[in-house]
Amino acid sequence: MDTTAATAEDTRPFAWYRTLGSRGRRAFAGAFGGYGLDSYDYWVLPLSLSAIIAYFNLTPGTAGLLSTTTLVVSAIGGAGAGILADRIGRVRTLQLTVATYTVFTVLCGFAPNFETLLVFRALQGLGFGGEWAAGAILVAEYARSRYRGRTVAFVQSAWAAGWGLAVIVYTVVFSLSGDDMAWRIMFWTGVLPALLIMWVRKNVTDADAATERRESSAKRGSFGQIFQGDLLRTTLIASLFATGVQGGYYTLATWLPSYLRTTRELTVINTGGYYAFLISGAFIGYVCGGYLTDLLGRKRTFVLFAALSAVLIVAYTQIPHGANALVMVLGFPLGFSMSAIFSGFGAFLAELYPTAQRGTGQGFTYNFGRAVGAVFPGVVGLLGAGGAMVFGAAGYGIAVLALLGLPETRGRELV
Repeated sequence: MDTTAATAEDTRPFAWYRTLGSRGRRAFAGAFGGYGLDSYDYWVLPLSLSAIIAYFNLTPGTAGLLSTTTLVVSAIGGAGAGILADRIGRVRTLQLTVATYTVFTVLCGFAPNFETLLVFRALQGLGFGGEWAAGAILVAEYARSRYRGRTVAFVQSAWAAGWGLAVIVYTVVFSLSGDDMAWRIMFWTGVLPALLIMWVRKNVTDADAATERRESSAKRGSFGQIFQGDLLRTTLIASLFATGVQGGYYTLATWLPSYLRTTRELTVINTGGYYAFLISGAFIGYVCGGYLTDLLGRKRTFVLFAALSAVLIVAYTQIPHGANALVMVLGFPLGFSMSAIFSGFGAFLAELYPTAQRGTGQGFTYNFGRAVGAVFPGVVGLLGAGGAMVFGAAGYGIAVLALLGLPETRGRELV
């Protein structure tokens, strides 16, 4: 049977990929592509934010609403997608979420005013929040427990790939077109995921064992189930953990482009060079973090990179003006640490919940954290980028405290 039930142990490099089987590898490709393009469509806004602020004559606080609203609505989308994943399946939910963020990203490019842009961006958040929950669970249920951390981490690494693609397109578009039109073109390029939907529909299916167990459960896809009995405590503490990590991350993600262009006074071309260090660090961080979650355990890895991220985000934003070479060098370890902490998210949250409530539990906790964490970049927008971004470092302290109340799940079987 082409699932994780095979008994032969494969210890060669990339055994995590081979042991997925052919169906699992197609599921991995679909989830990787979905999350990478999800990242691309997300980063269109932060990269274009300075141009959007100038075009609509916005204050930083008002501009911050674009990111905060996106993240808050994405929490609704993610929680809803979790329920759908438990009711209609992982793959069908994946297709629906990708279609949603594709349509509304493109429509953002046609927005005649700030209010319309805010609405379209909010609706884009519905798909943005839901895609990760469906894709991560889909792959986690194909992966062997021994390799699950690194397998789902490679799906997470697609975020860096999509981020890098967005920066390349941003550099080209803003170099060839004026700012007034360039930000619209960036949103229009968000049509790319439409091609992925057609491929997923034809080639990707849910894992048989997980589907059988999910469909045989009398109660599935219900918020009430994750707030009862033993799952209540898990849901509350996991939501707090997700809030801390994502508060720190999205603070930097939202305001770094503006910080580099305004506070550091970098041109579009030079900003792209700085991003090369940050994004390459992020990709390697995703991959290495995944291996460490399998070797050291989920919780130890989270604590390690939460501490490093908090220290680096403070150091990165407090470098004296003019020391831009140091900003560039520190971008690599900053990207590494902030991404490595996300590597174990998919496996960890999936392992905390039984099959019938896995989508709902993972979708709710991750996206509740995203919604509350969205307050962080909004506050920074009011206080000003640069030094105020240090506020995001506090989120990592919250994450470490929450981990004290959660179990270690490394090696736990899902089906």
